[in-house]
Amino acid sequence: MKASVMQVEKTLVELDIDQIQNVVQKCLDEGIPAWEIVEGMSGGMTQVGKQFEMGEYYLADLVLSGEMMKEGMALLENKFDMRQMGKKGTVILATAKGDIHDIGKNIVGTMLTASGFKTIDLGVDCHEDQIIEAVKSSGSNLIALSVLLTTMVGAIKDLVDALAEAGLRDKIRLAIGGACCSQQLADEMRVDAYGEDAVKAVRIFEKLAKSMKQGR
Repeated sequence: MKASVMQVEKTLVELDIDQIQNVVQKCLDEGIPAWEIVEGMSGGMTQVGKQFEMGEYYLADLVLSGEMMKEGMALLENKFDMRQMGKKGTVILATAKGDIHDIGKNIVGTMLTASGFKTIDLGVDCHEDQIIEAVKSSGSNLIALSVLLTTMVGAIKDLVDALAEAGLRDKIRLAIGGACCSQQLADEMRVDAYGEDAVKAVRIFEKLAKSMKQGR
């Protein structure tokens, strides 16, 4: 990772909101691609999330880091190669029913867009019927479901069951991510993949999209 991108990550971890646009602009001035800068911000957000889980950062810190992400993205949103968008496929993004957290989902969406996917963001607290309707109307066969709270894990099963009932389960690939998720949970819920962080999400959906094209 380039020194300037590492500084972006460090600025996020230190919650220095006054400097985030300065360090992002420095990266742009050096000719660093937008997706690499987003990767640095994503790394910083991942570390902030870990600090929060350990009780070293508080909810206000988590919110502040989300605001910093938005400020950094304000400088980057016009820097992505729009000609590449959607070439890899379309991913439906949603935060699970009963969960109103969206920072992780938003980062994943940004990373996917930067890498050439089209994204459809359904927002937070998404009922399974809403997600199924989006699958039908968009023709997308890829779903990214964010689940932060352990109490909302049941929403994963509800979505899997609803997809099966609608005759769509074998036609889509579903990946989960969030603080309460794990590979073990993904196996238990019979979903197709678990994403530990936003950077891995890109590789996961590239693999899932390829498997769909190959009919596996």
